[in-house]
Amino acid sequence: MKKIVVSALFVMFLVVPMSAFGAGDPMKSLQEPIDEVINLLKDPQYKDEAGKKVQREKIWEIIQQVFDFDRISKLALGKYRKKFNESQLKNFTDVFARLLEKNYLKKIQAEYKNEKVNYLDQKVKKDKALVATEIIREKVKIPVDYLMWLNNDLWRIYDVKVEKVSLVKNYRSQFQKLLGDESKSPEEVTEQVRKKVEAQKN
Repeated sequence: MKKIVVSALFVMFLVVPMSAFGAGDPMKSLQEPIDEVINLLKDPQYKDEAGKKVQREKIWEIIQQVFDFDRISKLALGKYRKKFNESQLKNFTDVFARLLEKNYLKKIQAEYKNEKVNYLDQKVKKDKALVATEIIREKVKIPVDYLMWLNNDLWRIYDVKVEKVSLVKNYRSQFQKLLGDESKSPEEVTEQVRKKVEAQKN
């Protein structure tokens, strides 16, 4: 499971600028701009440690624009979402997003090995879409489905499934362990996630 999750998160961040996610064909929205991020990962000017820091910052700017962290947070919290008011949910979402950044950006940089992306199919129903792709890593094909929704005329990602394993469901199971204790308040849960962020190396 850990290997699948790491692969999923690597794939998840090989995404595109928000400007490419205008209303229209979701698959086309994923194709050409993805090269911008791949080129960023391949760019030799980011090889040293200072360069890698700049590279992470640029990748994170893109991530914040294309992933709907508000929706992802609500889905990851599941039934416990009702315990959070609007302000508490915003705080949780901000911290959760930073946890993803701290946990995975360095892994993305370290694990990128000239992977290729094949775009296979898309299914669109009203404001929802599923774009099926596969990542070619050496001789291995990794099936990846992007779940997107149309929000304010922009296609945004709210879940990624790698080999049918959902990132949202994975985090939901983790948060359920934190939220399973009914005595914990939303603030306490958010603080626990914040401590995980602070424990990560810069």
